[in-house]
Amino acid sequence: MTQRRGVTVAAFPVSMRYRLRTNREVVAVTHVVVVGAGYAGVMAANRIAAKGNSDIHVTVVNARPEFVERIRLHEHATGGAVAWRPLSELLHPSVRLRVATAETIGARSVRLDDGAVIDFDYLLYAVGSMAAPGPVGCEHAWSIADFDTAEALRAELRRLPAGARVVVVGGGLTGIESSAEIAYRYPALTVELVSDTVAGWLPEASRANIARRLADIGVVLRTGLRVNGIRANEVVTDAGPLFSDCTVWAGSFAVPDLARRSGLPVAADGRLRTDETLVCVDHPRIVGIGDAVAPPRDVGDHLRMSCQAAIPLGAHGADTVLALIRGAEPAPISIGMGGQGISLGRRDGFIQVSRLDDTPVRIAFSGRAAAVLKERVCRYTLFELRHPRLHRWLRGPAVAADAVGAPV
Repeated sequence: MTQRRGVTVAAFPVSMRYRLRTNREVVAVTHVVVVGAGYAGVMAANRIAAKGNSDIHVTVVNARPEFVERIRLHEHATGGAVAWRPLSELLHPSVRLRVATAETIGARSVRLDDGAVIDFDYLLYAVGSMAAPGPVGCEHAWSIADFDTAEALRAELRRLPAGARVVVVGGGLTGIESSAEIAYRYPALTVELVSDTVAGWLPEASRANIARRLADIGVVLRTGLRVNGIRANEVVTDAGPLFSDCTVWAGSFAVPDLARRSGLPVAADGRLRTDETLVCVDHPRIVGIGDAVAPPRDVGDHLRMSCQAAIPLGAHGADTVLALIRGAEPAPISIGMGGQGISLGRRDGFIQVSRLDDTPVRIAFSGRAAAVLKERVCRYTLFELRHPRLHRWLRGPAVAADAVGAPV
């Protein structure tokens, strides 16, 4: 049972939930449930709550009572920052937090891992992402994909003696920032970054700049290698084994299987399929936001898993829910990307400017100014979450009229 202001509501059908506004007037209450409290989930919950409509109740379901700043997990792992804060400090005062894990999502209810069931009128699916399965033996590697693994790596790095070898596997943003941060915080360690390429999606000049700056901070680059497996004290590559006292897996990301497990429509990679307004295909009361959503390619194919995309997706998802509550037609998403900020320790960084469709241009800058800008962007994300109605975002790239609604 759920208690709201002294009224038991869980025993009634969703459409029969009411709240006493005065002694003479009874009004319907709309219950919105947000599953997940990452960047997208917190933005959506706060944006709906900030409307100040007392007839809309918002409940956030999250596995832990803390908000994790995923963009700072590489700092947390090296002891340079604490990448969490209580959700009570970020969520709007009217938002209710339910600490639990969603097991399955039904047509109008969510079943939790403690056996409880929460009914909803609308649900925002914001379960985020996690580390994708790695090569054989990945259990011998540490990770920075979530708070618990970053916390475990933090303890491990502190135990390593001077001269120990740390091998980071993966040449994407996580691998670049993690190897740089470890080398910066632990100059007595030998840090190696192993990958086929490093920052391979960027222009050649940008890749060369990043490689030079990684080398300057003490990171040994081993490129052109394919990792086939990980053992207790070595990384197995196609060129032979590399000794490692501490291996960090910084590969790609995947999404939880909650949508698939619940029988909801998903793309091949498990992301929730939605239309161009973020409403779930064939489930008009479920709205998808953040890393785990797959809108049509023409409006969402350029939106990579990132904080940069998650926050506006959360804001737009909230606006979609508010439109549905009003009986209005939701607007299609139009979100543009602006570039990528890469931290290279605390005193160096790299900023790559991109087109709205996230393809890089020739404009980039680096050094101390880039590090300061990246830090300010990280801090500003929390301001946006606390002031959700102020959030504005770039419009997405132009879409051909006959392409709107193309399936995933």
